[in-house]
Amino acid sequence: MVINWIAKLIAGLIANRRPGEVAAGIAFGLLLALLPPGNLIWPLLFILTFFLKLNLGAELAALGIFRLLVPAADPLLDALGFRILTAPSLSQLWTSLYEIPLLPFTQFNNSIVMGGLVAGIVLWIPVFFLARVGVVGFRSHVQPKIAESRIVKAFTRIPLVSKFSQALRRFRGAYAAFG
Repeated sequence: MVINWIAKLIAGLIANRRPGEVAAGIAFGLLLALLPPGNLIWPLLFILTFFLKLNLGAELAALGIFRLLVPAADPLLDALGFRILTAPSLSQLWTSLYEIPLLPFTQFNNSIVMGGLVAGIVLWIPVFFLARVGVVGFRSHVQPKIAESRIVKAFTRIPLVSKFSQALRRFRGAYAAFG
């Protein structure tokens, strides 16, 4: 049962026909990682990703990896958010937004939330294109070499791994047919 779930996740990561789906998942993972949890923006963006055509496995993997790296960027995000929130030309906008019901629950007036949101939006397009190039490069150059290596061939002869490989092929075929 667990083997099938793992196989399904790996099949989704490597069998997508469109590298843009994986890249969009990675870009959304970065955006979500830059936002601190506990505000209304985070769950709204996370729920939005279920309605978009992107790879959720790549999104969750990127979210986990970037979440580990983001604390080092918190001072920069805080400074960026503070600059945006204290800009004299935007003060009227922030005041009027804060008076809208439910909008204060987004915590947009928190400097780290604002800095993370703006940084995530600005970085989304470059991360998308870099990830897309990386996925295409991985699929065309690295993946075939890994599949043909002696270590992988010896490893796939192990009975449990063989069963996992069969499940992966089955899910990859189903994913390609319906995804």
